[in-house]
Amino acid sequence: MAQRKDPMATPASHSPLAERLRPQNLGEVIGQQHLLGEGMPLRIAFESGQPHSCILWGPPGVGKTTIARLMASSFDAHFITISAVLGGVKDIREAVEQATIWQGQSGKRTIVFVDEVHRFNKSQQDAFLPHVESGLFTFIGATTENPSFEVNSALLSRAVVYVLQPLSDDDLKEIIAKVLEERALPAIETIADEAVNRLVAYADGDARRLLNTLESLSVAARSERITEVNDAWLLKVLGQQLRRYDKGGEQFYDTISALHKSVRGSDPDAALYWFMRMLDGGAEPRYMARRLIRMASEDIGLADPRALRLALDAAEVYERLGSPEGELALAQCVVYLAVAPKPNAVYKAFNEAKAFIKKDGTRPVPLHLRNAPTKLMKELDYGKDYRYAHDEEDGFAAGENYFPQGMAAPGFYRPVNRGLEIKISDKLNELKSKNNKKN
Repeated sequence: MAQRKDPMATPASHSPLAERLRPQNLGEVIGQQHLLGEGMPLRIAFESGQPHSCILWGPPGVGKTTIARLMASSFDAHFITISAVLGGVKDIREAVEQATIWQGQSGKRTIVFVDEVHRFNKSQQDAFLPHVESGLFTFIGATTENPSFEVNSALLSRAVVYVLQPLSDDDLKEIIAKVLEERALPAIETIADEAVNRLVAYADGDARRLLNTLESLSVAARSERITEVNDAWLLKVLGQQLRRYDKGGEQFYDTISALHKSVRGSDPDAALYWFMRMLDGGAEPRYMARRLIRMASEDIGLADPRALRLALDAAEVYERLGSPEGELALAQCVVYLAVAPKPNAVYKAFNEAKAFIKKDGTRPVPLHLRNAPTKLMKELDYGKDYRYAHDEEDGFAAGENYFPQGMAAPGFYRPVNRGLEIKISDKLNELKSKNNKKN
């Protein structure tokens, strides 16, 4: 439901840590410097004094609500919050009525902030359009889902989309340092470096998760009269919550390696096991989707071209559904890749061609393969004697050479006797036979 309040009001002492430490001005914001740094798009918008409708797209805990509140403060605007999870058209109507009253009474701008805007259906989103068009209020939407899929095109065309990124490890460490410096958690005086690293890994770019975890630690520290948090105590208190491997650490890469090798080894059960281990440990599903696309290209390739398409489709399904529904599509892809035929002929050919090009000289393109768009080029024999394959028997110019002069056919691509590459191999052998007869 809609909430009307001063966006920069001082939080009560009993408010959550994340609320108490919410930045009060732009200079206090940690992270998102690609948008808020000097000369960056959102900083320019703040400095212009002219608010505009926008959609803040990014994962949880990266500052979407904070930025919206700071906009209201910076532009001296009334601020109305609507939760799309709990609200509906009634709340939109109330926001319109309130904005109309404020406009008549004070002439001040109104910003309507819609959290989780992707939760509104098309008709609910459409309800904002006439008021955004008339300038009654500035619309700011926050979403964790791709706006291209979840926000209707009419509203999307009237708003600038800003993409927020997960906070970096350094950003999260800066937040921890700020908590300690300001004594925001009186029970905790220091946190050991190993514990800081584990907390940062667990937060996974989410400042709210980090602050909520610190608040839980503070409660436990107060009850046990602990003032210094070390790694052993951290694991004892929050062992079930902390991820089972550190993102970016050795165990993370060991686990993704186990998944990749299980797929390559055609073991769907093992592949599913490692896939679920990674998800359970907090791995970003979008990262997993990218790795599956790589596996489809590297380990399956032309033996089953459907594998790459399935991997791309699974990634798209996840973008549309998010977690946990979209994870099923990724699991389906894992199983398919595991049972698909496994040649790496194209992968090997790619690497061999890459290595050859690096060490070989720059050979000139043969005249018969050159383009001849001008009269001069034709007079210089560009394109002369080129045989147009479509005019040849069976659409194949037997005996034609497509390599630079003096270069032997290197044989980069050697299809294996698995999957579709069986037929590809037969086809290449047939064409080779025709070439030999012509020569």
